[in-house]
Amino acid sequence: MTESPTRVSADVRVGSSTDGLTPFSTASRSLAAGPTEWLALGAVAVAAIIADQLTKHIVSSELALDDEVKLLGPLSIHHVQNSGIAFGFFASATSIVIVLTAAAVGWMLLFFARSGSRHPVLPVALGLVIGGSISNLVDRVRLGRVTDFLDLESWPAFNLADTFIVVGVAILLLALFAADRPARSRT
Repeated sequence: MTESPTRVSADVRVGSSTDGLTPFSTASRSLAAGPTEWLALGAVAVAAIIADQLTKHIVSSELALDDEVKLLGPLSIHHVQNSGIAFGFFASATSIVIVLTAAAVGWMLLFFARSGSRHPVLPVALGLVIGGSISNLVDRVRLGRVTDFLDLESWPAFNLADTFIVVGVAILLLALFAADRPARSRT
């Protein structure tokens, strides 16, 4: 007498897989920037460019080069010029700085086109970075240098565009860290 092996029938339902791990459907949403994200990015970038160019114009027309006006504590308005990038690096390589900045702005726009709706702060953060970068780029192309005027005594002078870039990068980093944090359970 031989016993036939007992057949275990699989419980297969319509729309499921037999192993329970394979997804039977996937929902996908495009992360590409839509019209609303592009509008927000453009508005922030244009506002940053206008604010930076306006303040540089005011400082250049009201203060002679190297003149300084003390404001509060270590903060002063000190009209200086910088042909390099942060901390005066690449001071004699304006063409290289122009090419690198243009490439970085192009890369940021491409990234935004593909991922602009990934996080709600992306248009603002990248708008600040792109606007600040473009404003300094305009000065480098037009004048061969950038006007810096915000001076904190113990830090090299900078301008609003530099501030927008730093704030935009900080917002991006905070958003990344916040997205990486594990969700807290509500108990």
